[in-house]
Amino acid sequence: MTVRLLIADDQELIRTGFRLFLQTQPGLEVAGEAADGHEAVDMAAELRPDVVLMDVRMPRMDGVEATARLTAAGSPPRVLILTTYDLDEYVFGALRAGASGFLLKDASRDRLLEAIRVVHAGEALLSPSITRRLIEDYATRTGPPRPPAALSAGLTPREREILLLVARGMSNPEIAAHLVVTEATVKSHIGSVFAKLHLRDRAQAVVFAYENGFVQPGGCR
Repeated sequence: MTVRLLIADDQELIRTGFRLFLQTQPGLEVAGEAADGHEAVDMAAELRPDVVLMDVRMPRMDGVEATARLTAAGSPPRVLILTTYDLDEYVFGALRAGASGFLLKDASRDRLLEAIRVVHAGEALLSPSITRRLIEDYATRTGPPRPPAALSAGLTPREREILLLVARGMSNPEIAAHLVVTEATVKSHIGSVFAKLHLRDRAQAVVFAYENGFVQPGGCR
């Protein structure tokens, strides 16, 4: 199956570089390029890409607003945020808006291909170390509230524990090793958490956990 891509970046050289590389890769097709968020939204509606590679800082409409508009539509594409800095002030906003993850622009070609495949498969691309720094920085500045009792009551103790570990940026293998269970068991529990909390993917789970006070920087409730 061919993965259709839309590249959104206000720098033509960057768009060209991505396109020249990606269009030579088996199973990938660059359906179009957009120079700002407005173009990205319009072109996505027309071209129906599977994955949008979205820059954050663009004129007219930035990547955060464009991501929000894309993910609010029916059958939205997956959005992979491209950023220059691992603590870009807009990245968390993009995750809240529905992005499936983010990638540094100086990542290797293999990492870019892996990111596209991971996002297209319905997973979230969240580097554990960067996720911890990003989310904890946000939580420090905003002071998340305590979670509503109904949310806590809806999860089993094991599901709550796994949500906390996901929020700390741990991968499925790391969670499995920490809890001494199989990865299949972890995946099953995560799926249950997503269903109960109406979350689409891991990125939303991380954001949800911090925004609703399930965890605070450096610890958990």
